[in-house]
Amino acid sequence: MKKLFGAGMAALTAALLVLALPGCGGGAKSAEAPGPAGKSSKPEKDWRIALVPKDSTNAWFVRMEVGVKAFAQDTGLNAFQKGPARTDAAMQAQVIEDLIAQGVDAICVVPVDPAALEPVLGKALERGIVVVTHEASFQENTLYDIEAFNNADYGAFIMDNLAQAMGETGVYTTMVGHVTNASHNEWADGGVARQKAAYPNMTLLEAEPRVESEDNMERAYERAKELFKKYPDLKGVMGTSSKDAPGVARAIEEMGLKGKAFTSGTGLPEENKVFLKNGTLAAATLWDPKDAGYALCALAVKILRGERVGDGLNLGLPGYENMSFLSGSDKILIGEGWIVINADNVDSFGF
Repeated sequence: MKKLFGAGMAALTAALLVLALPGCGGGAKSAEAPGPAGKSSKPEKDWRIALVPKDSTNAWFVRMEVGVKAFAQDTGLNAFQKGPARTDAAMQAQVIEDLIAQGVDAICVVPVDPAALEPVLGKALERGIVVVTHEASFQENTLYDIEAFNNADYGAFIMDNLAQAMGETGVYTTMVGHVTNASHNEWADGGVARQKAAYPNMTLLEAEPRVESEDNMERAYERAKELFKKYPDLKGVMGTSSKDAPGVARAIEEMGLKGKAFTSGTGLPEENKVFLKNGTLAAATLWDPKDAGYALCALAVKILRGERVGDGLNLGLPGYENMSFLSGSDKILIGEGWIVINADNVDSFGF
């Protein structure tokens, strides 16, 4: 009797376990769990590739969307850009949440704050969505991060422009869009390192070595005015956000400091044209955001196709034809995509 009871209980337990398994028994069949992000089993014509910029209204990202649309037209794939109405990490995370809910196949991101996006990008990867980033070399939850160039070298180049304008002497400070922005801080760090190595007669402003512009030209202008008033010896501002150099140049011009104070940084041709032509800004640097947008989509498609990603990667664009991993990384891909803008060539870009 005891043996019969034990056998019956074992059979009952086994039956209950079978009923409890997903998709078994008389209940509704559960959805199959997605696999890890990577090669897709869906037909290419059904893929949806979304690019999420920092801010959908910023001129930089309006230009980036041109690249996304060009990629869609060239390939016939469904690639599109969708971003927050302003540069806000929480709003950007919500856009990504919405895209996850829609079941897109790939999400390309230019993060406002890489750390703030880790949870939602981790969620996307868990759902089998390909995630690639730009300007986010510290991002953990991404398959690959594209950088148009070595960030330290780019920062050094901005510093070279500033040092030349300053006559390689005087006090300067650095400006970033946000203190949480990985690339901006890497460029600023690269600039400071170049100054210390090559320009011993220049000095970083100890009281405020890193100033935040909030990726806003008006804020960059206001902060520059405050700095020049507060620190009469301040001679230069190294900008990183595309809004920094034109904002600082405007302050220099309005305060009558032309020829006494100087700025250099990343910037769009149209936003810097006046200052380049009147000599307030000696030079600006950038990479074309159109190309960056195209390259992000091209990388996402290579991953979805299961193609090799590694040294020598060719994404079919100038500066992105022979990409390589940053030394010591198997995630950060480096190109050679920066451009110098000056008074002589500023009219040739068309954006």
